[in-house]
Amino acid sequence: MTRPERVIGNLNRALHTLLDDDPRAYVIGEDIADPYGGAFKAARGLSDRHPERVISSPISEGGIVGVAAGLALTGNHPVAEMMFSDFAALAFDQLLNFASKSVSMYGRPVPMSMVVRCPTGGNRGYGPTHSQSLQKHFIGIPSLSLYEMSPFHDNADVLTAMLSREQPSMLFEDKTLYTRTMHQSGVVDDLFRYELLDDPSRTARVFPVDCADPDWIILAPGGLTERAVAAMRTLLLEEEITCELLVPSRLYPFTVEPLLATVSRARRICVAEDSAADGTWGEMLAQQLHEHLWRRLDRPVLLLSAQPSVIPTAAHLEHTVLLQTTALRRALSEASQ
Repeated sequence: MTRPERVIGNLNRALHTLLDDDPRAYVIGEDIADPYGGAFKAARGLSDRHPERVISSPISEGGIVGVAAGLALTGNHPVAEMMFSDFAALAFDQLLNFASKSVSMYGRPVPMSMVVRCPTGGNRGYGPTHSQSLQKHFIGIPSLSLYEMSPFHDNADVLTAMLSREQPSMLFEDKTLYTRTMHQSGVVDDLFRYELLDDPSRTARVFPVDCADPDWIILAPGGLTERAVAAMRTLLLEEEITCELLVPSRLYPFTVEPLLATVSRARRICVAEDSAADGTWGEMLAQQLHEHLWRRLDRPVLLLSAQPSVIPTAAHLEHTVLLQTTALRRALSEASQ
């Protein structure tokens, strides 16, 4: 029997495949050379196999993304790693004023195929400056695409999609997913199945076995998958509240219109995320859903976000700031009354 593949192994395999198949591909980041292979081992084995195209950099996020953008500008396909996504703030100028603008500011379209990988999120006790979900700060930048890793989306396919856009892209990777296993063959567990929808964001739909139209549809990025499914299980078994989960691979640009037939099957919709509220992906999505569906819904779209606080190191305090399974389940239960 084949051992289930872990998410970090799937990502590592995707990077190996990229370097093996594409002579213009580079990987650049801090401490990514072997034997260390990066803080979370996503780059393990890459430098031994492709030493000339795996660049272990100094500690300078602006420099890392600047070099990656320069490589992209000259027709290469770099993948840059932020050791933690919190540090992408130090590369904001390179992303906003160089990489994303280079697509169109030279008087002609310029391919800028590059990916910035961002290990993100909390629930690991890493404290205020190593646990944030900063996706909202990069949403809305023209020609900058945002993706989020999930256990439903093969990372080789995701990297291919990102690079084929010929625009700068960011891949947010919730750190809690690294040790989890990839879901395969449409099976999540004994109660839930999944499928990949044919929309531009390649949304994964997670649904209960033998269920008609659900009471709730939850939309959430990949990092919330495990917590959302756990909440769905408890609601189903203890309260007979049925939920479906939609997990898009691409967060931005995002349009809900291709999903309207799917989301219209429920009269209650929840959008959940790990960013603190105000100016978030979840709010953008909730606005789109309300615009299209407000006449059909029993209540306004329920938006659940992290608390407006720094993220503590202590686990019991961290859990009060970030959205947890119990809070998601309780909110859906109360809103069902």
